[in-house]
Amino acid sequence: MGTEDENNHKKETAQPLDEIDIDFLKKYGNGPYSSDIDELEKDIKKYARRVKKLCGVEDSDTGLSARSKWNLKSDILMMKTEETLRVAYCTSIMNPNTEQAKYVVRLSGKLRAMIIVGLDDGVSPTDIEQGTRVGITLKKPKIQISLPPKIHPDASLLTVKEKPDVTYNDIGGYKEQIRMVREVVELPMIHPEKFVALGVDPPKGILFYGPPGTGKTLIARAVANRTDACFIRVNGTQLLYRTMGKGAAMVRHIFKMAKSKLACILFFDEIDAVGGARSFDVARGDNEVQHTMMEIANQLDGFDSRGNIKVVMATNRPDTLDPALLRPGRIDRKVEFGLPDLEGRTQIFKIQAKNMSCERGIRFELLARLCPNCTGADIRSVCTEAGVFAIRARRKFVKEKDFLDAINKVINEYQKFSATPKYMIYN
Repeated sequence: MGTEDENNHKKETAQPLDEIDIDFLKKYGNGPYSSDIDELEKDIKKYARRVKKLCGVEDSDTGLSARSKWNLKSDILMMKTEETLRVAYCTSIMNPNTEQAKYVVRLSGKLRAMIIVGLDDGVSPTDIEQGTRVGITLKKPKIQISLPPKIHPDASLLTVKEKPDVTYNDIGGYKEQIRMVREVVELPMIHPEKFVALGVDPPKGILFYGPPGTGKTLIARAVANRTDACFIRVNGTQLLYRTMGKGAAMVRHIFKMAKSKLACILFFDEIDAVGGARSFDVARGDNEVQHTMMEIANQLDGFDSRGNIKVVMATNRPDTLDPALLRPGRIDRKVEFGLPDLEGRTQIFKIQAKNMSCERGIRFELLARLCPNCTGADIRSVCTEAGVFAIRARRKFVKEKDFLDAINKVINEYQKFSATPKYMIYN
């Protein structure tokens, strides 16, 4: 009985051949299977796009939900009923650390009114401090959210996002200088309890000075690689503006951004561009530079605490800097990067040739003796030129003769372009 019922069911559900879509057979029944599959895939994609369009789903990453889930009336009602948050700044706290704590805030914009507000249920009292930027409502005066400090976009671009690939092992000839830098920058951040136990304040700033090419900026890159603190690099020329007061405002934004971090290293490269000594007879442009320099001095050791910010400066002309910028309390340690000695030059040669394909037995100490009064940049140029000589000779490795030819070209022939003797006078 079961088999007869199944046969009858198959006869009833079977579709006659003449009722099959003839157009479908004409379109896909003939020809190679590959072309049929391609055409089917195109039709599937076309219908899929049509379905997405009808459902309101766009081919983008906007994050919008389908149109069928939109409720425009509810959104319009919410916009009319909910109050827009106003940006304000907390100026003082009344009855702190109690349940009856109130906050005096100043509204931003043209309406600079002072009002007393409380905290919303979703805001913790530990998030609000004096000077914090907050969002409040006026109908029911309460602090709804704690906002980050307002930072100029140009200041935000100065933060180094990725760590440099330079370490202290890539710097040769400056062991004592590296030790002094680590004592000022790294030790207070890694072991602050040592300074607390002694009852002394850690050094706040450090100045690198020396001829060009001696590794001042390279040391700063190694510091950025070593620590996990936020690293902000500022070139002195980036603080030069024609508009009166804009350079000083940029300095304030930079230090405000640095104070918002748990720990920050602020590196001013070529500080002599804005840190020159003050004079009484100046043009308007020089007057603006002096305003910028005085703002830097004020931020280094002004009325407000600097916080956990380490300031590192570098210059080739320490004789041009203003004495007020270099006094103890602002810049506590000055480190000179002079010309490396014979051992230092030999170490620099080995570091530069570490990643090169060189033949065995190269006498790096001999090469260092042939480069007296040379900087690390000069030695790096010698190694690069030696590689060029090897490429010219169609070799896959560098010989000692290539280094000798490079020294003859870079050190002897280019000596007239060297400014090292001139800058050594200023140090």
